[in-house]
Amino acid sequence: MKKFATILVALMMVCALFAGGKKDTKAAAPAAAAAKLDYQFGEEVTFHSDVPVTYTMYFSDASWYAMVDTWKTEGIFKDIENLTNVHLDIISYDSSVYTDKITLAINAGDSAYIIPKVYDESKFVDGGAVVPVSDYVQYMPNYMAFYNKYNMKADVDTIVKANGKYYRLPGMLEKAMQDYTIFVRKDYFEGAGIDVAKEEVNWTWDDLYNDLVKVKAYMVKQGIITDKDYVWSDLWCGSESGQGTGGNLLKLMGNSFGIDAGWALGNGVQYDQAKKEFYFAGSSDAMKQFLACANKYVKGGILDPETFTQDDTTACNKFYNGKTAIISINRGQLTTWEQGLKDALGEGNYETYYALTPVALNRYSAENARLENGVMIAERARKELGEEGFIKMLRFVDWLWYSSEAYSLYKWGPEGKTWHWVEDASTGLQVKALLPGFKCGGLSIPGSDEDVDIRLQWGYAGGNFWYGHTCVEMADNFSPIHQSFYDRLGKYRDSKPLSPAIAFDEDDNEQVNLWGSPLKDTIASWSLQFILGQKDLSKDWDAFVKECETKNASNLVKLYNSYL
Repeated sequence: MKKFATILVALMMVCALFAGGKKDTKAAAPAAAAAKLDYQFGEEVTFHSDVPVTYTMYFSDASWYAMVDTWKTEGIFKDIENLTNVHLDIISYDSSVYTDKITLAINAGDSAYIIPKVYDESKFVDGGAVVPVSDYVQYMPNYMAFYNKYNMKADVDTIVKANGKYYRLPGMLEKAMQDYTIFVRKDYFEGAGIDVAKEEVNWTWDDLYNDLVKVKAYMVKQGIITDKDYVWSDLWCGSESGQGTGGNLLKLMGNSFGIDAGWALGNGVQYDQAKKEFYFAGSSDAMKQFLACANKYVKGGILDPETFTQDDTTACNKFYNGKTAIISINRGQLTTWEQGLKDALGEGNYETYYALTPVALNRYSAENARLENGVMIAERARKELGEEGFIKMLRFVDWLWYSSEAYSLYKWGPEGKTWHWVEDASTGLQVKALLPGFKCGGLSIPGSDEDVDIRLQWGYAGGNFWYGHTCVEMADNFSPIHQSFYDRLGKYRDSKPLSPAIAFDEDDNEQVNLWGSPLKDTIASWSLQFILGQKDLSKDWDAFVKECETKNASNLVKLYNSYL
């Protein structure tokens, strides 16, 4: 089957989105005294151990494409072992409990050596259970090459601690890219007299609400739903992946109000770019406006309150069956969503649109960072492997997460097994295409019911490795739908400025965690209650603000500002 995207078009669209400096200097790979080492490594050199070696590694297992034995016997993990002579002893946890499970093991000193899929390493730093990896990056040629070529210092400085070190090897992006957005039933919108492509350019959340009121009236009139039903019942917000914060939807909505919410929720302290100081956004006027907006959707019968409790499959099935008109989406799920509609409704019985999220107090896209989640390394590994063995493992990690060869492997699979190069008819360029008989939901490449999904069967295009890299590499699977989305995103939305990096000393970092964790829980709990109408924004807001104050909101802000 022919793959839709071309590298050239995708590169032009994606790299034009947001400004980011480059410099062309390249770090020299550490000199390897081949005679003294029992392994090969280097920048864009396949890591290979002369003797078999095993490293333990955690794995965040996504229920919607759960790991199966073939990933280890003939898929991604077997491919890694065949190339490198490294066997990964996988310790797998469902993504819904992954962070909790690895936290317990790390704090107990019983961690796996390699700890991927880490978004916030702060709580592990003071205990000494993880290695300050910045002490060792000079041994990682692929990491250093990317770091220098794309001028990543200012970005990586945002994760540096007060001691001048950092403890997570981050996924590094050439340019910031927004992944999550909203996906709508275009035919329902058109039936209600709405041109969603025209609307999205400047629509606000109030505009979208009004549109969905019209869409609901249309669906009721057509007998698709009743007046008591909801037209929006979302995933990535509830029991399975919402993390108790409202997940993806509140992140997207909150961002447009200048509020870190949902998956982006921290301790409530944010930076005011105009005043050049930190403030407590968790109980600000903007926060109140954001919560009032979200509550309007629930109170008005548009957003299903079960969004914040249900599992992801339930939300998807409501959309597939045509009972809802809108759902969240990311790049990797486009084909899955389309296939679900096709299976439930039949091809040709629906039309969809990959839309921009609305604006509110700003026009920012939902992402501005060039760092993604990353990899921690357990102190246990350094102790048990010894210095030379530890550096050897880091060079394997360097290849696995930062080399172009490994990126292509875990994204597409081995060349000749799952994909090959073909000439794009419209440009004459060589592009990657899956071989006949294959499809991939993770790459948004569709196929027939008989085709093998390379993610489900072998674990390619999975979420534990596929982070960062260049625009060309990130865009090599983009369909015309994705190309259009990023083109519109660059035209109609702005890039949010980065906040200054704060590196607390050990004592203050402990204090931030002691104050910040209860504040985060308080904000998350009250936010959902306000949104669901269990608390009243008019009557109960002052009580919420007071509770935040009793939990040291002002003291936390003062501590942050003392570091400016």
